Amino acid sequence: MSALTHFDAQGQAHMVDVASKPATHRIAIASGRIAMRPETLALVQAGTAKKGDVLGIARIAGIHGAKKTSDLIPLCHPLALTRIAIEFEALVSSKTDTHNILCTARVETVGPTGVEMEALTAVQIALLTIYDMCKAVDRNMSIHDVRVLEKHGGNSGSFLAS
Repeated sequence: MSALTHFDAQGQAHMVDVASKPATHRIAIASGRIAMRPETLALVQAGTAKKGDVLGIARIAGIHGAKKTSDLIPLCHPLALTRIAIEFEALVSSKTDTHNILCTARVETVGPTGVEMEALTAVQIALLTIYDMCKAVDRNMSIHDVRVLEKHGGNSGSFLAS
C-alpha cells in the first residue's frame, strides 16, 4: 500500500506538488444512485415535478459541482476541465421492489493530475439536487454506492473498479 500523499514528512497536510508531472489526457468515471419511492420516480420521469425538470437541473448542478471541486475539497488542485458529461438511468427492480436513479459522470482534462474527485463531486451534487427537488414528496430518499468506476491517464495508468 502506498503512503498518503497529502501529508509531508512531519505529518502536516499539504497540497501535492504536481509541477514535475507531465500533462496527459486524464479521464475519470464515477457513479452513484438515489433510491426513492415508485411514485417519486414516476414524477421525475414524467417531468411534472413542482420545481421543474429534475434531471435537467441535476445535470447542470453536477457539471457545476465538478467545476467547483477545488473550492469544496481543500487539497484538490483547480483544474481546467475539458469535458463533463452527466447521464441518468432509471433502475427498477420488481424482484426487490427498488426504484433508483443511477447517475454516471465522466470528467476529462489534459493536465498533471487526475479528475477522480471532480467525477465523484459531480455525482454527489447531481444526486443531492435530485433529493432537494423531490424532498417535498419523498423525504425517505437515500444516496448509495458513490464510487469511481474507471480512471485513465497519468503515471499510475488505468483503474477499473471490480
